[in-house]
Amino acid sequence: MVSRARLVTLATLLPGLLVGLPDPAAADVCVVDDAGREVCLDASARRIVALSPGVTELLYASGAGERVVGAVSFSDYPAEAAELPRVGSYDRLDLEALLALAPDLVVAWAGGNPREQVERLPGFGLPVFYSDVNDFAGIARSLERFGALAGSAAEAQRAARGLREEVAALRAHYAEAAPVPVFYQVWEQPLMTVNGEHWISQALALCGGQNLFAEEAPLVPRIGIEAVLARDPEAILTGGMGEPDSEWLEAWRDYPEMTAVRRDNLFFIDPDLVQRATPRLLEGTRALCARLETARERR
Repeated sequence: MVSRARLVTLATLLPGLLVGLPDPAAADVCVVDDAGREVCLDASARRIVALSPGVTELLYASGAGERVVGAVSFSDYPAEAAELPRVGSYDRLDLEALLALAPDLVVAWAGGNPREQVERLPGFGLPVFYSDVNDFAGIARSLERFGALAGSAAEAQRAARGLREEVAALRAHYAEAAPVPVFYQVWEQPLMTVNGEHWISQALALCGGQNLFAEEAPLVPRIGIEAVLARDPEAILTGGMGEPDSEWLEAWRDYPEMTAVRRDNLFFIDPDLVQRATPRLLEGTRALCARLETARERR
């Protein structure tokens, strides 16, 4: 049995002994970003600036929302993000506004931010994490890494695990579904779609959708109407310009010989749910799957 005198002695000595031990909250935090660079912080980030709307969503989904102090224009989800101070747009940063926020971490969009501006940030002593998310696996990994950097690892890991489980369930559910040849319209003039590497195409594939332009080289290729007619999609989907109207879809009714038109498989998808590689893509994928099920029922 430990004597009272021994306990008093330990209570007296422990504070002094603990002084020499490292503070877990102050320990280095290191992750590898999507550019293959190791990003290390002296401690969990407290002031984060996000340089794309998608990055903003991912940070909030990882539990780091309270630590995001600035974002670029069109960062509108969740609702709190719309109130953040702006640091320019994704393709033209306002470096003065960014520096005024005194961030201890900047999360850049590797494929969209002006590289010459982003590359100046380390010169101001700002750590930069390059984000380049292209699929569900990348979304889950980003959640985990942002959680590690922002000190919200437990919440981020739960979100990533839930996302992976939901994707696996969708994949299993539609594993034997009959393929549906699809044209996904990104833009009207010029006419644009997505190739097989784009996350929208991967979401369609999860539902048994067959992207008729998957083999195109650009991520977002320009095509002609004649090419769409020649491939005769069974379904046409589009998010339009972000408003739930049928303007872009109605234009296809000028080609009644096309299978998608003949069967009335012209479907609108909320673009907010599919045009950013964030956890909301799961909701968008469910909507895509529902549209393709309708197309199968109309055969």
